[in-house]
Amino acid sequence: MIKVMQGVRVLEVAQFTFVPAAGAILADWGADVIKVEHPLRGDTQRGFINMGGFQLDPDRHPLIEHPNRGKRSVGIDVSTPGGQEVLYEIAKTADVFLTNYLPAQRQKNKFDVEHIRAVNPDIIYARGSAYGDKGPERDTGGFDGTAFWTRSGVGHALTPEAINGALSQGIPAFGDSIGGMNIAGGISAALFHRERTGEAAEIDVSLLSTAWWAAGASVTQGMETGETMRSLMPDDISSVNPFMANYRTSDGGTINLCIVSPTGYIRDAFEHLGLPELADDPRFSDVLPLIENASEGVELIAKAIGSKPFEYWRQHLKTMKGQWAPFQSLVDLASDDQAVANDMIVEVEAADGGKPFKVVRGPVQFNHEPLETTRAPQASEHTEIVLMELGIDWDRIEELKDSGAIA
Repeated sequence: MIKVMQGVRVLEVAQFTFVPAAGAILADWGADVIKVEHPLRGDTQRGFINMGGFQLDPDRHPLIEHPNRGKRSVGIDVSTPGGQEVLYEIAKTADVFLTNYLPAQRQKNKFDVEHIRAVNPDIIYARGSAYGDKGPERDTGGFDGTAFWTRSGVGHALTPEAINGALSQGIPAFGDSIGGMNIAGGISAALFHRERTGEAAEIDVSLLSTAWWAAGASVTQGMETGETMRSLMPDDISSVNPFMANYRTSDGGTINLCIVSPTGYIRDAFEHLGLPELADDPRFSDVLPLIENASEGVELIAKAIGSKPFEYWRQHLKTMKGQWAPFQSLVDLASDDQAVANDMIVEVEAADGGKPFKVVRGPVQFNHEPLETTRAPQASEHTEIVLMELGIDWDRIEELKDSGAIA
């Protein structure tokens, strides 16, 4: 597998998913990512025993494996002088410093940009935060459930107005993973810039800005018109284009038709839907009358799709020229032929010695090659190895251990 970040070292002082997800992407791409964890408790997320209402096995932990695969873990107490000395020793060898700690913690424990740049002026310093590193709330913490989903307007847009309430975020670490990819992209650009100019940049990505970028077209429309889009209830399939709606199958499944521009697709679509006569019906035979008679078209298509089961349509529509998709769950996608063919899933050795652990490949693939990576490290697993690589002798390692500075 090509490793486009081979030779790049990333020093990560971060917890949870948002910023560690960026480290995971860089590790996928070949970087040596050294994750600093507290010597006793490790990443706080290791202690999470519940995700979205499901009990978690601490030895097979999705919230650890997903954002930490491919890394090495070093146990350092960064609140101690000895721990800070070790952190600086690693920073001297690193290309990137990656953190999501708040400004007060960065200052208190002496790993803010000025402290790290004092030992390595050429290091790229990357921060992830809830609301950004400027403004009156730069010291305010948050998670993707608050900054990405709730405050940003994303949750509001995806909540149908008719339910008279607010939908909770159904995917843990949703914004975290998207934001991590944004950070990884920013770091890649900064590395390129440093290579070209010799200048080391600072990088900031927030969960709030991640959400607004993801919803950017709708946000722009809202700023332009003062109006905002909202999701519809499942049974509300009114549309100006009957080929753009969700339709229920006879067994309760859902088929999404998404033929945005019907020109050239009308006859083929009606034939696949078992309604060939509508292609010659003047109400539906061309785009303008199709739109003018959309409600009648919706009714006829809903009746046709509702007459047969989900699996029939999932197979039958594969030859349709227009765009469509089966409404699948996250679990369904794991066995989707197209997802499997594109290497979207990779197996890593499990920490408990059991069956391989399946993790999701990042969205970028190089040269059509499947991802090769390793499991997430156990807390402090590589402390001694990394320190010895830095030239720290065993006597000093023992002293640091005895003082509680390292694991």
